[in-house]
Amino acid sequence: MKYDFDTIIDRRNTSSLKWNVKEEELPMWVADMDFQTAPEIRSAIEKRAAHGVFGYTDIPDAWYQAYIGWWQSRHNYTMEKEWLIFCTGIVPAISSMVRKLTTPAEKVLLQTPVYNIFFNSVLNNGRQVLESPLRYDGERYSMDFADLEEKLADPQTTLMILCNPQNPSGNIWDRQTLAAVGELCKKHHVTVISDEIHCDLVAPGCSYVPFASVSETCREISVTCVAPTKTFNIAGLQTAAVIVPDPVLRHKVWRGLNTDEVAEPNAFAVDAAIAAFTEGGPWLDALREYIWKNKETVKNYIAANIPGIRVVDSDATYLMWLDCGTYYGAKYGVGAGTCGLDEKHGTGNAADINHFDLAGFIREKTGLYLSSGSQYGGNGAQFLRLNVACPNSVVLDGMKRLEAGLRH
Repeated sequence: MKYDFDTIIDRRNTSSLKWNVKEEELPMWVADMDFQTAPEIRSAIEKRAAHGVFGYTDIPDAWYQAYIGWWQSRHNYTMEKEWLIFCTGIVPAISSMVRKLTTPAEKVLLQTPVYNIFFNSVLNNGRQVLESPLRYDGERYSMDFADLEEKLADPQTTLMILCNPQNPSGNIWDRQTLAAVGELCKKHHVTVISDEIHCDLVAPGCSYVPFASVSETCREISVTCVAPTKTFNIAGLQTAAVIVPDPVLRHKVWRGLNTDEVAEPNAFAVDAAIAAFTEGGPWLDALREYIWKNKETVKNYIAANIPGIRVVDSDATYLMWLDCGTYYGAKYGVGAGTCGLDEKHGTGNAADINHFDLAGFIREKTGLYLSSGSQYGGNGAQFLRLNVACPNSVVLDGMKRLEAGLRH
């Protein structure tokens, strides 16, 4: 079956967070696709809607089997039914777990740059963020294990939030790296929350490694957060799950989710997830091909027209992490490509980077709305995050605006 990703869907005036912008603006920021979800999911929702009664919803066995079957067939990971707990979303679940698994003022470790809402989940709940910056060699990110262990050894560090695959860089952590994380966390008595919401959005031919699948250690000390929402563009349906193999840890998480009332599905959340994981495979395969063609479009355009921008190599997500260090270097004369950055981590320390809002400047001049890298911590100040989950013609429009903005 051929799926249509080229048609532009008008999302204005639909209460869309992403598209709540001025008429002339082009939003390519928040991780929200501009494609209609899989036809199979829409059919399941329409069937449920036709029933006409939308009361309280229980979790049927088919929901558990959909998750189990998908992770077995797609990711070669076998989970047990009792490990799964429904939740309304990964962010509410993480916030709940931060409250349940830590005490006020304790430290939660984040490897930065990382998904900015993690900071909210920690700080808004009275805990401290402890950053362990990722290493950046100008092309890819890697973990700094010496720094990571130093931070995990802090007796006030009791929780680590891992992003796997990594957002915003799109890096897929390999088995050896994840195993090392697990051993360090066990050694220092730190629980791991692994956010794996982008796990199905990998490049064609690539696969990701579930953290809990790596070893007995990783399985015992972790909670894995998963959902069909990013993959199938159904975030508005509020449907997700946590996987907790260890029974003691699972009981704590279950208590937290239920205390916070984020463990009950709306009338469409279950049917949509079942349809996604039992019938959505062909649509997803076509989507992945399309997204990676969009990524190639961006790489080629930038190489030909915007040499001051470097695209970070990425194997996952529909997000692109654009290194503007050379641009800043040329603009401010602090060394092309270095921008006064710390050699070890690439942490921005040039005042001009931190005080100049490049994303805001581009939006003002061209209407192109990108995410500013500074909100992701670490060396993010020299980056922009671009969402390419949209028709290819829109991607080209975005590239022309980006070029125009940088020429001002």
